[in-house]
Amino acid sequence: MDFISPAEIKRIASRYGFVFKKGLGQNFLSSQSVLEEIADAAEIENEGVIEIGPGFGVLTNELAKRAEKVLALEIDDRLIPILRDTLSEYDNVKVINKDVLKTDIAELIKNEFGDKRVSVAANLPYYITTPIITSLIENRLPLKNLVVMIQKEVADRITAQPGTKNYGAISVLCQFYTEPELVCNVGAELFVPPPKVDSAVVKMAFRDKPAVEVKDEKMFFRTVKAAFSQRRKTLLNCLAANFPINKSDLTKIMESVDIAPTRRGETLSLEEFAKLSEVIC
Repeated sequence: MDFISPAEIKRIASRYGFVFKKGLGQNFLSSQSVLEEIADAAEIENEGVIEIGPGFGVLTNELAKRAEKVLALEIDDRLIPILRDTLSEYDNVKVINKDVLKTDIAELIKNEFGDKRVSVAANLPYYITTPIITSLIENRLPLKNLVVMIQKEVADRITAQPGTKNYGAISVLCQFYTEPELVCNVGAELFVPPPKVDSAVVKMAFRDKPAVEVKDEKMFFRTVKAAFSQRRKTLLNCLAANFPINKSDLTKIMESVDIAPTRRGETLSLEEFAKLSEVIC
């Protein structure tokens, strides 16, 4: 079924009396080439994939051509009958009316895919982009790839390198557990209705083990969070505001791992954060 063009998306919406809701971030992609890039990046040939927010099923259609099984989570119950229609030719697609942030994804994967690793592919609603990505990564799920369409500014932060203005806590989190890479940029004009910002597709391939070895991951991320808590302040001041250690002792601790107290959090590499978290606890 051809339902990718803006005219066809509008026709489907009209047929079902569907009204796009800004509050649910409903902007449906209408570019065949971008859909193919997302599906290709997920690397799901004869494997399982979870889609979040299928909308009218334009991406689901591409995923179903490649995957052994597609499990699509859609929060908006108005879309369920539409998806039943647009995806009727596929017997390897299962649509579930659930909120991804209120769903036990680990249990879902176990029930639907057994002990196999799966990938996630999605055009994420902008208003909950970071919570979804954070949840999928922090829960240590049996995932292979996470391929998401997100706001370009968030994509820039996820892929940012130390010493750049976009580098922050989300950069460290994603790069600690995955290997992020930019797949493509996507202009607002390629959506129906068009959003107010441009987008980008990012692929995050999950690492077999974290990028750096740490003894205590909770302390590692507590240190990272503290370092970025006040971006305009020095690392010393940020740490002093978040740990019960006086500045004199903090200075000695930082200097013991060759990190100058006057540096700022955005200049530290993952390796330096690891060293710092080891001595600050």
